[in-house]
Amino acid sequence: MVQPISSLPVVDFARFMGGSSEDALETARHLFTACRDVGFAYLINTGIPQEQIDGMFDWSAKLFALPIETKLKAPHPPEGWFHRGYSGVGREQVSQMVFDPNELKSIRDGKFPDFKESFDIGNEQFGPLPNIWIPEVAFPGFKAYATNFYNICRAFQTSALFPALAMGMDLPIDFFLRYHEDGNNQLRLLHYPQALTSVFESGKKGRVGTHTDFGTATLLFQDDCGGLEVEHPSRPGEFMHVPPIPGTVLLNIGDLLMRWSNDTLKSTLHRVRAPPRRDGDNGNSGITKERYSIPYFMCVDQDKTVECLHGCFGPDKPKKYEPIKAGDYVNMRLDASY
Repeated sequence: MVQPISSLPVVDFARFMGGSSEDALETARHLFTACRDVGFAYLINTGIPQEQIDGMFDWSAKLFALPIETKLKAPHPPEGWFHRGYSGVGREQVSQMVFDPNELKSIRDGKFPDFKESFDIGNEQFGPLPNIWIPEVAFPGFKAYATNFYNICRAFQTSALFPALAMGMDLPIDFFLRYHEDGNNQLRLLHYPQALTSVFESGKKGRVGTHTDFGTATLLFQDDCGGLEVEHPSRPGEFMHVPPIPGTVLLNIGDLLMRWSNDTLKSTLHRVRAPPRRDGDNGNSGITKERYSIPYFMCVDQDKTVECLHGCFGPDKPKKYEPIKAGDYVNMRLDASY
């Protein structure tokens, strides 16, 4: 079941201003409440320029319009954990906490294959994995623009988002920054090609199945197509439409942060569905519009160990999880997707 209208909270960063005022503390409290109760929120006044977002979508459209032989000049390596470069349609199949090889094969060969292609970019200056770029001569200007956009997202992460989250959880303002020094993040360009509406309705193709993200948190930029749905926070199994709203960025919490917070913060199930038929579509003639989105995944440095956060456990709330190295956890989840 899907609700027609999203009821996600909105967090305004206009008055955060570095985190030194009562207004900043109020922003931090709103952010914490949204992450605790829903796990998703619209963010406004982030300082990420809309023209930069629009430009990144333009570059994404140009990228995926390239001939396949050009895109394959930057191939995603066979290892799931080496999350860089281009992945063609069907290369990745999302699974939700499934690690058994036979079950994973069943998902990949099943009825609802993910119908999407992607390009993954990490920290160009340093980080655990090198980027894999299409040669400059074949796609001039893309590397510079994408690298700059990555850095813009990281600047918001380090100057506002993570300090606000730490303040909201009564942690030192630089707490999360200490665990994300390497910028071990991932900018992902996603393209969901158009197809006959009847193909989506039959289940022969899907967009992205029900899943959670598995890092610390994600910023998501959407185009105007729509299709994102988020599980209702108080009614399991019921999903809400999350329409794109101009001037906003979506935030959602990932599994590692939920684990780190002893399930205090919520990593919420979500999915991408093809939009419903439009008026006038008949038979097999309707075409489902293509969709573009750009998630920016944030994750703890690979060599850092996460264990239950201060204030998230006690006599009435015992620790649920053993400490784990961030790299081991994320690689386990990535390998299950490829």
